[in-house]
Amino acid sequence: ERKAELLENEKPAAVVALITMGYTVKISNYGWDQSDKFAKISVTLTGVHQVPTENVQVSFRERSFDLLVKNLNGKSYSMIVNNLLKPISVEGGSKKVKTHTVLILHRKKAENTWWDYRTHVEKECKEKEKPSHDTEMDPSEELMNVLKEIHEDGDDDMKQTINTAWAESGEKEAKGDTEF
Repeated sequence: ERKAELLENEKPAAVVALITMGYTVKISNYGWDQSDKFAKISVTLTGVHQVPTENVQVSFRERSFDLLVKNLNGKSYSMIVNNLLKPISVEGGSKKVKTHTVLILHRKKAENTWWDYRTHVEKECKEKEKPSHDTEMDPSEELMNVLKEIHEDGDDDMKQTINTAWAESGEKEAKGDTEF
């Protein structure tokens, strides 16, 4: 029983709430901003300023944090953010409850640094979306490479459409008809 109690105390507050309180809503809508010293998360929850202060809990770890709002209009609300882009100061974090808003401030371990992304996952996703353009490459060769990529990644309909367009283009080129 003592071991179970120790394990329970090591879990983030939001996880404990899921186990002990029943219905919990996962928070996925929020805003974030930063200054030289802090990264700030703003969560809008109608009526949050009316719950007791102890019902709004934030836990900080070096690369993560979690928010738990207990018993707000009969539900609990939870937000867990892991794998922050850069480390934060565990002791330097705080929360402010304002009208319909919880503001989470995590102090940056390295001040005067700018976070382009909030987490490593966000960074990886955004960087995958960026097209890789070779400025040395001929534009028509670059276009062909983009089409090849689309063809490789596309579904069967996309592949058929590209193959048809390619074949028609080749036929027109062979006839000398290159008018669009």
